[in-house]
Amino acid sequence: MLKRRWQDIAIGLVVPIVAIAIWQWVASMGWVNEHVLPSPLQVWHKWIAYLLPLQDYPAWHEANGGGRLAWMVSGELITDAIGSMYRVIVGFLVGAALALPIGLAMGASRIAHAWLNPLFQLLRPIPPIAYIPMSMLWFGLGNPPAFFLIALGAFFPVLMNTIAGVRQVDGIYLRAARNLGASGTTLFLRVILPAAVPYILTGMRIGIGTAFIVVIVAEMIAVNNGLGFRISEAREYFWSDKIIAGMITIGLLGLAIDVGMNKLNNHLLRWHRGLEH
Repeated sequence: MLKRRWQDIAIGLVVPIVAIAIWQWVASMGWVNEHVLPSPLQVWHKWIAYLLPLQDYPAWHEANGGGRLAWMVSGELITDAIGSMYRVIVGFLVGAALALPIGLAMGASRIAHAWLNPLFQLLRPIPPIAYIPMSMLWFGLGNPPAFFLIALGAFFPVLMNTIAGVRQVDGIYLRAARNLGASGTTLFLRVILPAAVPYILTGMRIGIGTAFIVVIVAEMIAVNNGLGFRISEAREYFWSDKIIAGMITIGLLGLAIDVGMNKLNNHLLRWHRGLEH
């Protein structure tokens, strides 16, 4: 099992490595302007400069241009990544905490579904980005509008998957539980909720991915730190290598979040058909 996992990882790295090699070759041939598309080595140097404080790495600094690159070395990456992750986690938790009880109620109750579904179906197609002007009017600048937008982005994936999970419970299980004398509370807690868990976890996985997308947009407009803010700042100064370094950092964090959510899902769903070992 472990050997096969490492083989899958190695296979998955082939395409990115080939793509980077082609990218470096095209850049070294001078076929593209380095300000439009810097080489992978330039991006790597910028990523290191973005990550590591200058005073801790004088040898690296001298080896890569000395004083010419002094202004490029900031050590901001960790602070920006922590800021972005903090906003993602808080916004996601708020959105999921609101979506779960509403989704369970709408899935289990026809009356609740009839009352609330038209409103949510009206709001669901509106992208969180469209709320940016209003969020700034309501909450000002800083973390509050970012939390609002992220919570909004996470809310609907969790809500819709929770509703679907509750409504997809096989009627045979419900009738069997009723015939065995299960009360309404027992039926919900012991039959409906466990059967809906795979859908809920899928909604959470999608929701946290959406939250990570929204945080970057929110930071570009309403916040003065974070990965989104730093990419927007680099755009203003035409630092394309820093833009790509920030984008790669976002991709790595997003990948780590998705892998973590997938492992959590597999752990919680060991009993589920298709995930048993």
